[in-house]
Amino acid sequence: MAKRRGKLPEWQRNLRVLWFGNFMAGIGFSLIMPFMSLYIDTLGDFNRTELSFWSGLTFAATFLVTAVVSPIWGRLADERGRKLMLLRASLGMAIVIACMGLVTNVYQLVLLRLLQGVFAGYISNANALIATTAPREQSGQALGTLTTGNVSGTLLGPLVGGAIAEVVGYRVTFFVTGGLLLLVFFLSLFMVHEHFTPIKRADAVPMKRVFHELKYPHVIIGMFVTTMFIQASNNSISPILSLYVRQLMGGHGGIAFISGIIASLPGVATLLVAPRFGRLGDRIGTEKILLIGLAFAVLVYIPQAFVTNVWQLGFLRFLVGIADAALIPQVQTLLAKYSPHYAAGRIFSYNQSFQATGNVAGPLIGSTISGAFSYSAVFLSTSLLVLGNLVWVNFSTQEIRQPQTEKKTDPTRDE
Repeated sequence: MAKRRGKLPEWQRNLRVLWFGNFMAGIGFSLIMPFMSLYIDTLGDFNRTELSFWSGLTFAATFLVTAVVSPIWGRLADERGRKLMLLRASLGMAIVIACMGLVTNVYQLVLLRLLQGVFAGYISNANALIATTAPREQSGQALGTLTTGNVSGTLLGPLVGGAIAEVVGYRVTFFVTGGLLLLVFFLSLFMVHEHFTPIKRADAVPMKRVFHELKYPHVIIGMFVTTMFIQASNNSISPILSLYVRQLMGGHGGIAFISGIIASLPGVATLLVAPRFGRLGDRIGTEKILLIGLAFAVLVYIPQAFVTNVWQLGFLRFLVGIADAALIPQVQTLLAKYSPHYAAGRIFSYNQSFQATGNVAGPLIGSTISGAFSYSAVFLSTSLLVLGNLVWVNFSTQEIRQPQTEKKTDPTRDE
């Protein structure tokens, strides 16, 4: 058995462990999301506008900090190694999220969500580690596989979290989440291997030079902005999803559990179709799959504003998951293909910073729109965000979508 294990390349062994780590991290993060707004509602006497505001702020707080600190952690990852960043992120979040189950008011919860942002970065550093160790020709497949770990965890998390919340209450769910992330810490500590030679800060290639040496800088920057738009679109729904479900159910029934089901449906769809989109992207172009996914997302967000029951909403959320399968995995594949290995930590951390910015903007947009108009209006504003992203991606990927013959005859492309 040990002999067979020895034949497996180390990057593939790391991929298996990090897939499970991403799976557990996905469960840990998504356990608490379906009922966060409901949990906030138990911490004070809020009207609808106040509840929308605090829900949006609580969702956004973590990502506001993440957007600021991610480049710092990315630089440290390139200097000290990605495994160290995996350990920092998993242990820090295990402690902070467990403490959220002990809060007595919304201010303490917001403070802990801010602190959680300091310890973000597990998934981005897992991506960077695999991107730098997997063979270049297999990096897209490897990153696609790694993405399914997070998606699978995100799929099961809302179901498990909703069930736990219904049976034993909201607070226990935070303790369960902390325990899962502590398990991720020990798995990463003992089973992830990285042969990394520390780089002195003076010897590190400056980011300005990295971007200057990129073959397609517009594609990399374009994917940063695209990630921000994708996250803003997805997370504009997060603060109001359980409240929208409660409205559709008339305030009766197992709202937390049903919210968990509705929240998990996009993950089901993404898990089913993401590998197929990855293979199709290898044949016709990853950037084309990204464009198709954005166009489809515009079409499925609009009718969510007009549903009359949770089953209609659930079906449309499932379709959102199909669109999602064509978005983030394709962005990560494009980043891996067109980024140099020596700067992968910083490239992926910059992408995480843009992702976090989208995670900040999305909940604030959603809570503002819902407070000023209605929950339904959030889905219409989200469709406009996705449409803007479609236009942007079409512009930023023009260079790699041009026929190969045109690229060869254009002397300005040869350096």
